[in-house]
Amino acid sequence: MTALCVSESSLAAVSRCDLKTIHLLKRNIGLEILSIAGTQHYTMPMLCDVAPFDNVDVRLAIKYAINRQQLLEKLLHGYGQLGNDHPIAPTNRFFAKNLPQREYDPDKAQFHLKKAGLSNLNVSLSASDAAFPGSVDAALLYQHDAAKAGITVNVVREADDGYWDTVWMKKPWSMSYLMGRPTADWVFSQAYAADAAWNEARWRNSRFNELLVAARSELDDSKRLDMYSEMQSICRDDGGEIIPLFANYVGALSKKVGHNRIASNWDFDGFRCAERWWFAEA
Repeated sequence: MTALCVSESSLAAVSRCDLKTIHLLKRNIGLEILSIAGTQHYTMPMLCDVAPFDNVDVRLAIKYAINRQQLLEKLLHGYGQLGNDHPIAPTNRFFAKNLPQREYDPDKAQFHLKKAGLSNLNVSLSASDAAFPGSVDAALLYQHDAAKAGITVNVVREADDGYWDTVWMKKPWSMSYLMGRPTADWVFSQAYAADAAWNEARWRNSRFNELLVAARSELDDSKRLDMYSEMQSICRDDGGEIIPLFANYVGALSKKVGHNRIASNWDFDGFRCAERWWFAEA
């Protein structure tokens, strides 16, 4: 939880509230509870240049073996939206509305395992709450559901300290998150392009990279939507990222603080609360 204070004795706002106890904050009549649907999403990157994740059917089996609805209810307590294995948020104007939502399907997971020449799968998943709140719990829930698809997930509880240096982009499969970015090009370029420093799955797809360049110079928004929709589909079906959830920005704000519409790209009104908020009477 991050707090914004206006003096040593007064608290104006907090971000990243503990969702397990937010019902207690709701009892305070002097607080406004904020829940902003935006770009923040939880990820489970598989290194696409490391076996068995170098096989697209193994990646698809793992994607079908996760119960996203259960995670939304138990991890986020409803404060979020289902993810569809691509990073474009439903709030983005280039969000692919017609792309079918991937659902938990053990039979399809087993189908893709067989296509990969496997009858079962045994893999390790590195998890730490340094990645995102409830990361370890999410891994354990996934472990239970994946077993029904013939996938044994060994949950490795990693230390919070040093997680981003020793685990992220180093262990074959791990938990992570991304705050997201305001534009489709920005998030795709920073985390999915073949040469991107934050390409945390070390994923490369020639068609995706071709579209990424072409979409930047396309002035027709309908054509750009088609391009970005295809890119989302490629990520969903070929990429190395499981993106089960988009997590709302959940905070509490004193009713003495006034504001207009709150930005959905980062905490504290896109980190511009100092410019946009003002003090008002409760």
